[in-house]
Amino acid sequence: MKHFPVYLSVSGQRILLAGGGEAALAKLRLLLKTEAQIEVFTTFPDAKIESWADESKLILHRRDIEAEDASGAVLIYAADEDTNKDARTAQIARAADVLINVVDNLADSAFITPAIVDRDPVTIAIGTEGAAPVLARALKAELEERLSPRLGLLARVGKAFRSAADALPMGRRRRDFWSDYYLGAGPRIAEQGEAQLALETLLAQHLQTENRDGHVAFVGAGPGDPELLTLKARKALDEADVVIYDRLVSADILELARREAVMVNVGKEGFGPSTPQSVIDALIVEHAQSGAQVVRLKSGDSTVFGRLDEEIEACDAAGVSWNIVPGITAASASVAAIGQSLTRRGRNGSVRFLTGHDMEGFADHDWRQLARSGEVAAIYMGKKAARFIQGRLLMHGARPDTPVTVIENVSRKNQRVLNTTLHSLPADLADANFPGPALTLLGLSPRIASATQTNPLEQELA
Repeated sequence: MKHFPVYLSVSGQRILLAGGGEAALAKLRLLLKTEAQIEVFTTFPDAKIESWADESKLILHRRDIEAEDASGAVLIYAADEDTNKDARTAQIARAADVLINVVDNLADSAFITPAIVDRDPVTIAIGTEGAAPVLARALKAELEERLSPRLGLLARVGKAFRSAADALPMGRRRRDFWSDYYLGAGPRIAEQGEAQLALETLLAQHLQTENRDGHVAFVGAGPGDPELLTLKARKALDEADVVIYDRLVSADILELARREAVMVNVGKEGFGPSTPQSVIDALIVEHAQSGAQVVRLKSGDSTVFGRLDEEIEACDAAGVSWNIVPGITAASASVAAIGQSLTRRGRNGSVRFLTGHDMEGFADHDWRQLARSGEVAAIYMGKKAARFIQGRLLMHGARPDTPVTVIENVSRKNQRVLNTTLHSLPADLADANFPGPALTLLGLSPRIASATQTNPLEQELA
């Protein structure tokens, strides 16, 4: 992020603009929506700029900007559309320590003006750091179409009622009230026009409501791509007071949690440093008993090798309510990544989900059955157990040329695929040096799809 988005207080402040043509008009149409004092410097003002000056919407100086003009300004726009004039304006701004925007010149600008969706006092700024202005405009148009014109009214009514809502204690109960208003009763209130009475009734209902009991949602975060997160998982993250997450949960998904949520890392690493399960159980129960809405966020699907039963039992023993939000497990994402299916008529009618190691070390399975031709298995946590797995399978008659595929960081930007055989698995895996989480598929090789359809937006961004 090269440009940090902020909302600058400009009420009553001076914003200067040098220029009088089309570029100046484009900026002024946006700036005139603010409560700032707008001053324009140009010897050739457009007729529209002159009419705005006649209507006292801005101050027009029929001359070039000078150094003394910059004193006390908060922003300056260089919009003369002339390289030398814009460079002079930028020099004046920098000398006065005032932020400068040079129209259509990202390199010489100290700030950029985003595309803005205006539902005053609700504003949405869309920026692409100058990389894709067409995309920013497309997003703005889509949001303009989706957002109700009454959204601003809804926010203004809520703002006027904030002091009354302070009767609710800070935290969850007050947040629940505003959530009920903005996402439930608020839109109806705006339609009916009885805002004050309806808000007072809604507040009285919340004042009579006791603190909501704590609750735990066991949420599957999927393999890492935030677009593979379910809608129900997104909603749970939006509502969470506390997020207790595993090491393998991607940073992109953690970013989706509510900013005020307490984030607790209880990462575990096979054959490495780990948070004891008893400590994790205690943390889940402790936060829920304090009244928090807890999301226990697990990579993949929480019902697959996630020690979910132990955490549920801890909740049950403490009388804490819970629910499970399933996620996409790594096996499903991995076969999708290599264009395969976990099952195929005539090849295999079943698939095994195995773990490469258990609490005591390398996990033992029915290797004889697994060594049969045509068997397919998805092996979780199998990297460090590769030589052990190879030895057991070969010992029980598996073919050395049995296909094996290892997918690292499946669904993420840094995904890598290793296509090998059972005979070469340990050596090839060592050469590949996969530091990230990886899933091993026994009996499957990558298959290139005969036809690939690409999203037009993805083509544009590529």
